[in-house]
Parts: sequence; C-alpha cells; structure tokens
Amino acid sequence: MFPSHDFWSTLILLLLILDPFGNMPVFLAVTHELPSRRRAWVTLRESLIAYLVLLAFMAGGRGFLELLGLRQASLEVAGGVILLLVAIKMIFSGSETMFGQGEQREPLIFPLAVPLLAGPSALAAVLLLSSANPGAVVLRVGALTAAMAITTGLLLLAEQMFQRLGDAVMRAAEKLMGLIVSAIAVNMLLEGLRSYFLMR
Repeated sequence: MFPSHDFWSTLILLLLILDPFGNMPVFLAVTHELPSRRRAWVTLRESLIAYLVLLAFMAGGRGFLELLGLRQASLEVAGGVILLLVAIKMIFSGSETMFGQGEQREPLIFPLAVPLLAGPSALAAVLLLSSANPGAVVLRVGALTAAMAITTGLLLLAEQMFQRLGDAVMRAAEKLMGLIVSAIAVNMLLEGLRSYFLMR
C-alpha cells in the first residue's frame, strides 16, 4: 500500500512509474523516421491514449478484471511478452523495420501508449490507488493528469535533447534501450508468474 494519499505523493509515484526519462530513447527510436512536427503529434496522441486508458482503469479496471475473471498476474505476463517482442525487434531489426519491412507506419496505441506508458505497472498502480483510497477521486484524477502532462512535456523535448548526439549514438541508444526493455519484460514475466503461483 501507499504511505500517504496526498496529491504530491501520488503524483511522484505516478511519475516514477511512467518514467518519462527512461521512455525518451524508446519514443525517439520508434518515431525517428517521422518528420519533427508529425513526431510531436504522435507523442501527444499516444500520451492522450495512455492517459485515457489509465483513467478508464482507475475508474473501473478492477470491476472489468473481475468480470473477465482475470488476475493482475495476467496483466504482468501479457505486458512482459509484448515488451519482450518489442525489445527483440529494437535490438535485432532497427526502428525502420519495427512495424514492418521498410514501411514507415506510425505507431498507433502499440507499443508507445500501451504497454510502454500505460503498462502493467501503471495499470496496477492506478488500481491500487483506487482500492486504497476510493473516496479521493479528484485527488487521483488530478495527480494522474499532472503526471501525464509532465511526462508528455518531457517526451516532446526528447528530440531537442538527443539531436546533438547524432544518428550513430541514437542507434546505439536504441540497442541499449532494447536490452533494458528486454530486462524489464523478463522481470514483468517473472513477477507475473511469481504472483500467479503464490495466489494458487
């Protein structure tokens, strides 16, 4: 559970889970073939989709999971598998083939909005926040809105922060992020499996 339920602690928790600095290289790796203005639009759109997904989960996620008979461990395992596939493509194929052989297709929902931003950890966090303090709706929505706004602003600045590094450094960063994402994916899988077997 969470030590306190005030606005700032909730905001900090959500920011840590959304991890805008860690997601910058992934966003750039996936969208670097797009024009700058289009990249900004895609970042705004994917952040908005992730925000709506998290908001929907905050409002009724637990009931939805119970309706389908799903466990939190299922989210972790599914998110881990998806992220692992993304990481493998990042490491071995490069961003130009991330979404097809030579196609310059924009990412839509997958993998930036879900599962990168609105991933299992973020979904689980908003579920726990809703369960721990069901009455503080305005606080939770306000903290989520602020956290997503800060994350989106930082992601929009990612190009400026990385443009001086050059293509070679960007490709190296993409491979490095692929390794990191693969480690995160494996950790999600293991946590999901551990939770599943402990709950049996």
